[in-house]
Amino acid sequence: MNKSTDCFAARCGIHDPARELACEQALRRMEDAGVERVRLSWCDAHGLLRGKTLMPAAAARALREGVGMVGTLMLKDHADRTAWKVFERGATDDIPGFAGAANLMLLPDPDSLVMLPWSPGTAWLRCQPWFQDGTPVPMDSRRVLQDALNRLAHTSHGLKVGLEVEFHVYRLLDASPQLDPELAAWPGLPPRVEMIHPGYQLQGEAMTDMAEPVLRIVQDTAQALGLPLQSLEIELGPSQIEAVFDATDALTAADQMVLFRNGVRQALRRAGYLATFMCRPPFPNIMSSGWHLHQSLVRLDDGANAFARPAPAPGSDVLAASHTLSDTGCQWLAGLLAHADALACLCTPTANGFGRFRPNALAPKAAVWGRDNRGAMLRVVGAPGDPATRIENRLGEPAANPYLYMAAQIAAGLDGIEKALTPPGASEDPYDPGHPHIPATLGAALDALEADIVLTASLGQVATAHFLRIKRAEAARHAEAEDKLEFDRREYFSRI
Repeated sequence: MNKSTDCFAARCGIHDPARELACEQALRRMEDAGVERVRLSWCDAHGLLRGKTLMPAAAARALREGVGMVGTLMLKDHADRTAWKVFERGATDDIPGFAGAANLMLLPDPDSLVMLPWSPGTAWLRCQPWFQDGTPVPMDSRRVLQDALNRLAHTSHGLKVGLEVEFHVYRLLDASPQLDPELAAWPGLPPRVEMIHPGYQLQGEAMTDMAEPVLRIVQDTAQALGLPLQSLEIELGPSQIEAVFDATDALTAADQMVLFRNGVRQALRRAGYLATFMCRPPFPNIMSSGWHLHQSLVRLDDGANAFARPAPAPGSDVLAASHTLSDTGCQWLAGLLAHADALACLCTPTANGFGRFRPNALAPKAAVWGRDNRGAMLRVVGAPGDPATRIENRLGEPAANPYLYMAAQIAAGLDGIEKALTPPGASEDPYDPGHPHIPATLGAALDALEADIVLTASLGQVATAHFLRIKRAEAARHAEAEDKLEFDRREYFSRI
């Protein structure tokens, strides 16, 4: 059999001699490392990894032939309930291929192979889902970003992204509430925890030393996974820390974010800690966690920063975007502002996360930009002649699906470029009540996305409708919950 032409991956149009060589190299690496099991994982719409653990021989076959997965895994809302009645006639007409909980196929990327440092003998491969006829699944969030990047490439640009991710880590005291079969529920109770540092001393060295065992595990895990970790910092909130990564291309950055969250949670859990990427943990006196996305366009021909401006635009002052950003950068900024309402649910996709948007909380409240202003939704960083000039979007939460988060930036920014939009002047008072407010709830943000014909078309009608349906189930449950804190404890705290 000619493995390059007769396998399922070839029928999907992605297998060629180069991929065949990559498969052979991955198998040799696994053999040399004495791998005993291989996790095949894919990222769902909520940014969470799901998958199967295969034995090495089965994983070798899966590299070329794929492995089956139940299709309803793509239809789960945040509580893991299937949002479509797949066994009823006509109930899946809007998502062909999912009736009867039919199988999809997972295809691994051989170049994604890593050895999991916290699980000896275990290798990991990133996968994407395909239909059994070899066609792509349109609501696959990684494919949504791949398609967005392809559209961006037609303008001769790529997207460069830097990650700043805040999250909370707690020491586990008692896991019995979560593991007691008498208390099992859907979703269940979280474990009991205590803090790793008391907080309210931003970047305090004494706090750093107190949290050093946790920081060491985070560092060792990230570096063993090959992630470009730049720094670990103590954030202001109790038990809150931040990880900062070197900037890279958007698809790589999204892949790294998924792997980082997954790895840190698992490695820390084995060491007796719980890491949570929910925005607002269910305790009094916490500080919200954000995910700040630094972004710039790069020219594909020479890699130069397309947002950088060698000198201020004639007649501009420091509050004009054209003082710092190139014409392309100004248009991208204007596109992000124009679609801020629709972006909100893609950058902050949980009901919990919208509690972060309040005045004077280092989080945005309005769709404005500022010149190095951390209260604005969009912070322009840099200066004329600075090759690191960029836009920081402060709208996101750390639980966001990174592929959808970044694809949304491209959709909005490209619209700004295509329409040559002009941004307003910078705000020096981003919490002025006269500014246009971003949506205050997940439900309102979902309505804004549905009404935004530019973003829905760019992200894909099927992918957008899929996202709206599963997130509306979450928003409805949150709205109906009498005890919102209990909802957050069960729905988010130990699950994301």
